[in-house]
Amino acid sequence: MTGMYDQVRPGIGHNQPDEFAEEKKRVYSSRDVAWKGGPGQFGKSVISPQATSIIQSMESHIEAYAPGAYGQKHGHLNSAVFYVLKGRGHDVHDGRHIPWKAGDVMIVENGCVHQHFNDDPENEAILLVFKAKPLFLFMHLLFQKIVEWPPDKLPPGQDSYKPPADI
Repeated sequence: MTGMYDQVRPGIGHNQPDEFAEEKKRVYSSRDVAWKGGPGQFGKSVISPQATSIIQSMESHIEAYAPGAYGQKHGHLNSAVFYVLKGRGHDVHDGRHIPWKAGDVMIVENGCVHQHFNDDPENEAILLVFKAKPLFLFMHLLFQKIVEWPPDKLPPGQDSYKPPADI
């Protein structure tokens, strides 16, 4: 017998954190995670299987775009849901122009080659992203490709852009 029927409570992943994990929390502050990237696009991964032992199939990160900046053109097998916290801009999904603004929710479908653009020349854009990427990686659906790298310089007049410290 495997002993699985001898458990007195649900195991890890059944609303029970790993009793041997250092962290058993369910609320994570994005302020505790450093921004990575630059100079025009920054990101921070807040929730992932690497960050917590109680979530294995989802990932959430935050992206910040300097005024007038844009990110890499890329594609991946997993779909994604973006909530626009701040700003206005547009995406290009497989050649299709899709405008967005604060309060909008945008879906990037599986296998779509896409790119995010901040259309505001004076204000940053902040996006909150949710993906089932860990589940796709577990299933060995690994395809993710950068088609075009983001610029290595900030747009004119934005030489001192830094992502927000309060997010």
